Amino acid sequence: MMSNPEVTILLPNYKTPELTKLCCRLLNKFTPPGRMRLIAIDNDSGDASLEYLRSLSWITLLERHDTAGESAPAMHARALDLGLSRVDTEFVMVMHTDTLVIDPQWLDFLLSRIRESPDIAGIGSWKLEQVSPLKQFGKKIEDFFRRLAGKNVEHGDRYLRSHCALYRTDLVRRLTHGFDDGETAGRSLHRILVNEGYRMEFLPSAELGRYIRHLNHATSILNPHEGSRRSSKPAAGRRLRGAMSMYSAILNSPELDERKEL
Repeated sequence: MMSNPEVTILLPNYKTPELTKLCCRLLNKFTPPGRMRLIAIDNDSGDASLEYLRSLSWITLLERHDTAGESAPAMHARALDLGLSRVDTEFVMVMHTDTLVIDPQWLDFLLSRIRESPDIAGIGSWKLEQVSPLKQFGKKIEDFFRRLAGKNVEHGDRYLRSHCALYRTDLVRRLTHGFDDGETAGRSLHRILVNEGYRMEFLPSAELGRYIRHLNHATSILNPHEGSRRSSKPAAGRRLRGAMSMYSAILNSPELDERKEL
């Protein structure tokens, strides 16, 4: 049995069998025994991803049923709130199944950053992606011309996105309404904590990317929703398959489904 874990990870799941397996196995591989608790919340998948989660003895699995009629954002937010109700650790982390831990120091890195000050209520990212210098230069040029045209290029409504965010559990419980409040998961939660005088720290993608990789839009590529042009393009599927091929060794390592705890 796990004793006194430092963080609980909330992982909503919906019909992403390979991603779910990859995400869980990497968490197992790169997280030392006794330090985390993983709560997976399935949104009525009814597929191989749910069967896989049921096979893992070291996680806590919560199953939501009758999600028909819920939008994808609502399903995700409600899953996070269900998981949050079971958290008993000082810190809680929210992740997507397309968020992959890639370094054994990932947890030390995140915990050290949130523990820098009691005024920090959460840390994470707005976007977690590696952008080439050429694209960065192109974005600066685009922003320059947008400013010339009198258009706003600032991102004042940024918030810690639920693909990778670590919070102080007590503050989330005591001061916010949780994740399901009609907005995108984490948006109003972020705003409330800032208005209460706490800091929400955005970690640079280049820094956080040394420890965690996000396969951008992978969950929506596998389960495209109506109106999602980006995730439904064939090129998006090809990029995802190429990224997944880098982890074939993990996907072929069933021993990572077993976990030794202190």
